[in-house]
Amino acid sequence: MMKNIVLIGMPGVGKSTVGVVLAKHVGMRFLDSDLVIQEQTGMLLHEIITKEGDDGFRQVENRINASLQVKHSVIATGGSVIYGKEAMRHLKEIGTVVYLKLSCPAIAERLGDLKERGVTLRKGQTLEQLYDERVPLYERYADVIVDCENKSIREVVAQIVARLMHENQRKVCKD
Repeated sequence: MMKNIVLIGMPGVGKSTVGVVLAKHVGMRFLDSDLVIQEQTGMLLHEIITKEGDDGFRQVENRINASLQVKHSVIATGGSVIYGKEAMRHLKEIGTVVYLKLSCPAIAERLGDLKERGVTLRKGQTLEQLYDERVPLYERYADVIVDCENKSIREVVAQIVARLMHENQRKVCKD
């Protein structure tokens, strides 16, 4: 039985889009943790950030992601999920964490207006600084890293499936 597949990465990398296609491809459910956060708080993400601030939002995000109880699902997380130690510990226990990697210029091009996207930047922080801060965390938590540069959704999904099959075979051989 395949564990959950947890997608992490920068905003704009395509976690939700890839997640839906991947879930259909492998016959699993799809869950967007940002939507769970909105559902449980009754607020949009940018409203939580405005009301609670970045740190308050991250506490809410950490708490909700750490309490997700799902099986046989592809989970798309918010870009800042990696700041929550409890959330990441839980997600690694219930799933295989896949980091969707994309260069900073490609992300900047996809994102457009950061405020509209609910990207949390500290005062004076640039997207490039945020990227440099987060990449080591994504890499630390990832079981699998998939490079999405210049790839279509279909190519990314195929690469994830191939890498997960390889990981599962390695684990079976070890056991």
